[in-house]
Amino acid sequence: MEGTLTDPGMEAAHEILKRRFGYSNFRLNQGDIINALLAGRDVLTLMPTGGGKSLCYQIPALLRNGAGVVVSPLIALMQDQVNTLQQLGIRAAFLNSTQDTNTRQEIETALRRGELDLLYLAPERLLTESTLRLLDDVPLTLFAIDEAHCVSQWGHDFRPEYQQLSMLHKRYPNVPRIALTATADARTRQEIIEQLDLHESAVFINSFDRPNIRYSQNEGQNAREQLWHFLENEHPADAGIVYCLSRKKVEAIAEWLQGKGRIALPYHAGLPNEVRSEHQARFLREDGVIIVATIAFGMGIDKPDVRFVAHLNLPKSIEAYYQETGRAGRDGAAANAWLAYGLQDVITLRQMTHASDANEKYKQITHHKLEAMLGLCELTTCRRQALLAYFDEQYDEPCGNCDNCLQPPQTWDATVTAQKALSCVYRTGQRFGVNYIIEILTGKKNDERILRLGHDKISTYGIGHDLSATDWRGVFRQLIARGYLSVDIEGYGALHLTEACRPLLRGEVELALRKLRKTEIRQ
Repeated sequence: MEGTLTDPGMEAAHEILKRRFGYSNFRLNQGDIINALLAGRDVLTLMPTGGGKSLCYQIPALLRNGAGVVVSPLIALMQDQVNTLQQLGIRAAFLNSTQDTNTRQEIETALRRGELDLLYLAPERLLTESTLRLLDDVPLTLFAIDEAHCVSQWGHDFRPEYQQLSMLHKRYPNVPRIALTATADARTRQEIIEQLDLHESAVFINSFDRPNIRYSQNEGQNAREQLWHFLENEHPADAGIVYCLSRKKVEAIAEWLQGKGRIALPYHAGLPNEVRSEHQARFLREDGVIIVATIAFGMGIDKPDVRFVAHLNLPKSIEAYYQETGRAGRDGAAANAWLAYGLQDVITLRQMTHASDANEKYKQITHHKLEAMLGLCELTTCRRQALLAYFDEQYDEPCGNCDNCLQPPQTWDATVTAQKALSCVYRTGQRFGVNYIIEILTGKKNDERILRLGHDKISTYGIGHDLSATDWRGVFRQLIARGYLSVDIEGYGALHLTEACRPLLRGEVELALRKLRKTEIRQ
């Protein structure tokens, strides 16, 4: 059932912005987006995390007669947003699997009576016939499809149910729709348009730049000590988020930070719902709390004073990295995006992809996205320029607010060193991982396996004794990042030569690698 427009004027929108939400002026393209929805147009908008995407559909929903339906991918996300709206006196509710039958019936009754302005649903619930019949019976002001990148197989949070949301246009042809996301490259944007049938929509693309965030990325040796050094020097009492790849690591890092005297709370999908909710509430309510989490935490979290986001493992894609780091500094004040990564992260993420049930096309996409993320880490030039270029945005000058701009990395002629590394991989039959190859290169004495396999007799044994094991790991990580070596993800991480290494082995090209910064090898 289609709602009617009661006041299309932007004067009323400004009044709601001030009276209900406490802001004086619209930001970025908020005003234009609201005006398009009030005129009944479909909209696709890309706005950076913290840019105020939710206001773009909340205000039109309040101005039109009926209820706005918000499609949200996570239960925790919709609950958090509904709680915030209710505190502002806005009639909002959600329907999801955490509620009992009586609660759901009460909300459905309130919707039918016109007592709700916004209803939040997961795509799975929205697509059920019972929910659609419910929506058929009430005036609808708009559909807001939040985190719209979930529709794309090229995106980093693919949800198959999102691709079925195109039916909304067919069933409710005169109800405007708005698709919103903070992370979508050109390919993902096109897939959103195609999958959701938004070909006639107004498109608003804002800058992806978050100039208040300082990006820094470090070699992952002694990552805990590096993290503590970073916290002590930059954020001794600030709230922040520390992301880890596994639940086990989340628990360990939270406990370790607690032992250091910080308020650090774990958050991952393996914890009971009530524990996760309590930890999230404390993070939002209290000062100086650090959440240690897997990627299960953070989507839609509205805490303006997060002063840092730290990663103790490599994110799986630039989109994920951008979205997660974007949770810092939403108030516009200075914030840090700090990352420590290592070769094992790359191997682990590749193994996870290989072991998944996804089809080969998706695995290939995931592989390419991981390679792009690794390439961002190994840059010697401005990280912000590269990050924005990934989203097809040009940044003309180095930013002056990333580690590579503030402390330009030194490079060195690593041609001969790389030849030693590649030769050692070749002469051992391309059957061994990084650690064993380093032991051969550094000439480890009395190693039973080296002696048993006769690798103390090959020409590359001991030829790399001038570099430490840490230095060699940096060399191998960069050789893999640049495509000279690949890693066997089906077995135990054995290294293999690629076609790209042939000119380097023949001495036809030179190779400059990045030197490790002192902070990266701090003991």
